[in-house]
Amino acid sequence: MVSARRSFVGTLPIATMRRLCEALAGTDGEVGYELDFGRDGLGTSYVDVRAQASLTLLCQRTLEPFVMPITLDTRLGLIRQESDEAGLPPDCEPLLVAENGRLNPADVIEDELLLALPLVPVDPDSSLPDEVTGHEPEEDSAGEGRSENPFAVLRELKK
Repeated sequence: MVSARRSFVGTLPIATMRRLCEALAGTDGEVGYELDFGRDGLGTSYVDVRAQASLTLLCQRTLEPFVMPITLDTRLGLIRQESDEAGLPPDCEPLLVAENGRLNPADVIEDELLLALPLVPVDPDSSLPDEVTGHEPEEDSAGEGRSENPFAVLRELKK
């Protein structure tokens, strides 16, 4: 595929990506992708991965599902040994391929989507309800009911 400078364009159902589905709140939808194989001016084999998907995640603030759009645009340098990583250009992420040089494009796309997921998904449009926080917003601004300075006892001992 590298020598022929092959390109692939298509869609994959999210439900077929088992590892990705374990991290999602819903498996509806598809991933649109483009893969371009080639070799750069220094002779480094690469695959350009571009993908777009709307993934349903569980917000860790509200515990409600929300849809997060994910867009990938990554160049992966194809290497056969970990020591080859040092020879990759700085804009290239390493991708270790098997000795036979084959790779499964669907696995590459799934791996990149997993890496793009946030560690703690939070819906940017969400906020905690007052019942959860346990106080009204105006209580904080009043400043009433504050306890005495905890270091006041030490001040008395110092005298």
